Amino acid sequence: MKAKTNVRAIVAVTAMLIFGTAIAQEDSVSWDSLSDGQREVLSQLEQSWDTLPAERQQRLSRGADRWGGMSRQQRKDARERFSAWRDLAADRREQIRERAQIFRSLPPNEQERIRKNFRKYREMNEDRRRQLRDRYKRMTPEQRQRLRDRLAKRPRPAGRD
Repeated sequence: MKAKTNVRAIVAVTAMLIFGTAIAQEDSVSWDSLSDGQREVLSQLEQSWDTLPAERQQRLSRGADRWGGMSRQQRKDARERFSAWRDLAADRREQIRERAQIFRSLPPNEQERIRKNFRKYREMNEDRRRQLRDRYKRMTPEQRQRLRDRLAKRPRPAGRD
C-alpha cells in the first residue's frame, strides 16, 4: 500500500513539473517570434535571450514595441531618463522601486488623487515649487509626519469631473 502511495506521489510531482515547464515555455517569447523591429531594438540580447526569464522576455518585447512607436524626440527623452536612472545610487533606485510598488498597491481612486496632486504641483511656477520644497526641507521629521497625518485625515471634496 505504501509503495502505491509513493508511486502516485512521484507521478503527481513529475506531472506538476512537466506541466509547470510547459506553462513556462508557453509564456516565454522566442527570438524568432519577435518582429524585425523588436529584434533590431533588442539585438544586444540575442545571444542571451533564451536564458532570460519569460516575464522579462515579455516586458522587453513590449518595451521594444513602445520604442518602435516613439518619435525621435520621445526616444531622446527616454534615453535621458534611462541615463539619469542609471546614474542614481543603487539605494535610491531601490527606494524608488519600493515607492512605485506601494503606489501600484493603492486603490485606483487614491492613485488618481496622487496623480492629480502631482499635476497641480508641476503646473505651479518654479518659484512656488521651490518655496514648497524649501519649507518641507526645513520641517523636522515629526512636523512632516503631522503634515502627512493631517492631509490624510482631511475630507476629500466630491468629484467635480
